[in-house]
Amino acid sequence: MARAALSAAQARRVALAAQGFGGPRGDGSGPPGARAMLAMAQRLGVLQIDSVNVLARAHYLPLFSRLGPYDRDRLDQAAWRAPRRLFEYWGHEASLLPVALQPLLRWRMARAGDDAWGGMRRIATEQPALVARVLEDVRARGPVSAAQLADDEAPRRSGPWWGWSDVKRAIEWLFWSGQVTSARRRGFERMYDLPDRVLPREVIAAPTPAEADAHRELVRIAARALGVAAERDLRDYFRLPLAGARTAVAELVEAGELLPVEVEGWRTPGYLDPGARVPRRVHARAVLGPFDPLVWERSRVERLFGFRFRLEIYVPAPRRVHGYYVLPFLLGDRLVARVDLKADRAAGALLVQAAWAEAQAPDETAAELAEELRTMAGWLGLERVEVRDRGDLAGALRGAVGPGGR
Repeated sequence: MARAALSAAQARRVALAAQGFGGPRGDGSGPPGARAMLAMAQRLGVLQIDSVNVLARAHYLPLFSRLGPYDRDRLDQAAWRAPRRLFEYWGHEASLLPVALQPLLRWRMARAGDDAWGGMRRIATEQPALVARVLEDVRARGPVSAAQLADDEAPRRSGPWWGWSDVKRAIEWLFWSGQVTSARRRGFERMYDLPDRVLPREVIAAPTPAEADAHRELVRIAARALGVAAERDLRDYFRLPLAGARTAVAELVEAGELLPVEVEGWRTPGYLDPGARVPRRVHARAVLGPFDPLVWERSRVERLFGFRFRLEIYVPAPRRVHGYYVLPFLLGDRLVARVDLKADRAAGALLVQAAWAEAQAPDETAAELAEELRTMAGWLGLERVEVRDRGDLAGALRGAVGPGGR
């Protein structure tokens, strides 16, 4: 099969368009509605969940980056209230996914004995009676939290970051294996219930596809969401097994549903979604959460944007280069800066703890970033933007934000 070719700039624009960037934000009549929000969630296929809340929960940020200030309660409604449109499961990492994808992930549920984390597997193997009791407790009491299930058991620490009791391991095993699901969140605490009491009836009744068929469909979804990608990007989107993803990619290429493509500067073969647009230009402006699907595969970020991005949350503070919770800034079709952000809710301020410009960032970077941060502050219910001194862009950004940071 002939291999098409894309310039580096074309590949960037293809990727951005596929990810929902470049179009107008809303229609000017008000905040994006539920239809626009759900359409974007469907387009992306997965919203990663993370516990860090220094700015906003990770799953809220990708929709803001693409749609602008939307009502976060609408996302909560779709994910945790009837009629359910999204559900929680292990997609990329812990994720919100369209409910129609649940049958495509049953192979992962069936492989929990091999793929789940060690502590969960040990509980299932060594204490099956406990797992069965926890499942019956959920059946009788759900929706119920792990803490409520383990209210008579003192947690035993399992590592430096959190303490998981045996009941917590058991409920997480049941969640991984698909026997329970997330009914809602109380704060950030997951409340568990049985899938047939949470998910739509038609999802529960849908047939389970063969594993190879599920892998192939998940690669299709990843290809549409990425636009242009290397094999590892397609595999990583839903964390597919190497052999299954490789077979799926080969089969989709043979069927003409993925087009081999050479991308300028890439050392690895690329694959193009046949339906991908190749815009002549992209007019985008967004800050991107560190768990955004555009940037979560770090090697892809370097291939597409020449932008080296590392998550420094777990790096000791003296060794951090750019900051604790750093968001790249997208302007046009380039990543031109990065900012370390924190929502100081008590003070009503969006804190820019550091701001750094990339080489050859355009002159308007500070002004455009200031406007985006004002928009973000308003979305988060904060009164002002406050810029600290750290970083080579901090002075220009402070000047662009202006007195009072409003």
